Amino acid sequence: MKPVVGIIMGSDSDLPVMQETAKVLKQFEIPYEIGVYSAHRSPHRTLDYVKSARERGLKVIIAGAGSSAHLAGVTAAETTLPVIGIPIDSSPLSGLDALLSTVQMPPGVPVATMGVGKSGATNAGMFAVQILALNDEKLARKLAEYKDQLEKSVADKNKQVQQGQL
Repeated sequence: MKPVVGIIMGSDSDLPVMQETAKVLKQFEIPYEIGVYSAHRSPHRTLDYVKSARERGLKVIIAGAGSSAHLAGVTAAETTLPVIGIPIDSSPLSGLDALLSTVQMPPGVPVATMGVGKSGATNAGMFAVQILALNDEKLARKLAEYKDQLEKSVADKNKQVQQGQL
């Protein structure tokens, strides 16, 4: 199947975080592609990737980067596809710099910014699923089942806590 989600990261050191996004997409059987594209170290290659994304069939791009974290913003500036940003906690500032760089976009260049690190990467995958489910009833049903399971797991954990099993 052709990828419908692009997962890009600024460095291969970001892969452990970005794999959390891939896990979610695999769980929902959403085809994706993944690669390293730096806004600073490979701007022309990154621009080529982003500008060709729609014609290659992508519907969402998820971009993770640390430190100055311009990858999601550069991506959003060059495409009309939804862009989801994941700030990576790879700097001495523990991702605060990446969060601010990703979330503070100028008007007209939106980036849906998730939380810092692995939980943000998981939520980026879930947000992509929600976007794609808007036009896919089968995926919408899978998403509803997933949400039902989340609720049941909380009830099960509550029961275990009340019974002293945890």
